[in-house]
Amino acid sequence: METELTLTLSPKNRARAEAAFKKLQRTQDGEKAKTEYEAESQSVREKTARLRTLRLAKEAIEPRVKKQAIAASDKPVRY
Repeated sequence: METELTLTLSPKNRARAEAAFKKLQRTQDGEKAKTEYEAESQSVREKTARLRTLRLAKEAIEPRVKKQAIAASDKPVRY
């Protein structure tokens, strides 16, 4: 013989249970959003550091090219 357990909540208790559930959901959503935000921030910092390293390496390799281009543009133009 099967017994069926049914829970009947009063409207007041049901409202409390729903409020508690919604609060728990908001907390979990907030934690998930915080984790995603921190991961995105870390990714941006890593990309910025990588690009800065590449830019500095490029500038270290090509300083003569820039100086020659500047020197050529400083020559007076005759009309």
